[in-house]
Amino acid sequence: MQLFYAAEFTAPEYILSEEESRHAVKVLRLVEGDTLHITDGRGSLYRCEVASAHPKHCLVRVVELFAEFEKLPYNLTMAVAPTKNIDRYEWFLEKATEIGVARFVPVVSEHSERKVIKHEREEKVITAAVKQSLKAYHPVLEEITPFDKLVRSEFAGRKFIAHCGDAVKEKSYLASTIRKGEDALILIGPEGDFSPEEVRLAVEYGFEEITLGTQRFRTETAAVVAVDMVSIVNNL
Repeated sequence: MQLFYAAEFTAPEYILSEEESRHAVKVLRLVEGDTLHITDGRGSLYRCEVASAHPKHCLVRVVELFAEFEKLPYNLTMAVAPTKNIDRYEWFLEKATEIGVARFVPVVSEHSERKVIKHEREEKVITAAVKQSLKAYHPVLEEITPFDKLVRSEFAGRKFIAHCGDAVKEKSYLASTIRKGEDALILIGPEGDFSPEEVRLAVEYGFEEITLGTQRFRTETAAVVAVDMVSIVNNL
């Protein structure tokens, strides 16, 4: 399946962007009558036929619609501090998109070494992962957010904070406490972890303390492990 992403897709006919047209016609060598698939990133997957194979404005026509294609039974928000080496954070974005995440929130905490990201660049990383893993849902990437603002924000599901320090109340193993079908927000700290004050503030605002096991993980690894645990529980 060749999957294209077009957030503004309209049926029954649509003209691919110049970049996507070039890819379809010049790289994939699609011609009139060939089939491709397009997602709007909101759950709709369209099977389309090439109506005009122009390398700058390729026209496609919808043949079939698959609504809510492979919709997950839960919504997961990952609030992760961007790593000093941005490649490691982008690796997390890619792998988490493949596994299944609804929303990413880059968070800046007391020990963060990176406080700025290139939003457009990270969007492209996510989009590429959506296309490569044949997803019909494109995760939302929020603007970089201060820790205090995030923990005080409203969230309808369960909220978790992973940290390596002593528990303020008690820690639970994520895979044992997360329940199938529930929405969740998981906080993963920077290379220096969250400060004790930040953990206490999060707990005050309803976050549950969690551990991901006895191993010591790097930020991006911990984040992917958390995403995978949620996915596994929901697939049992």
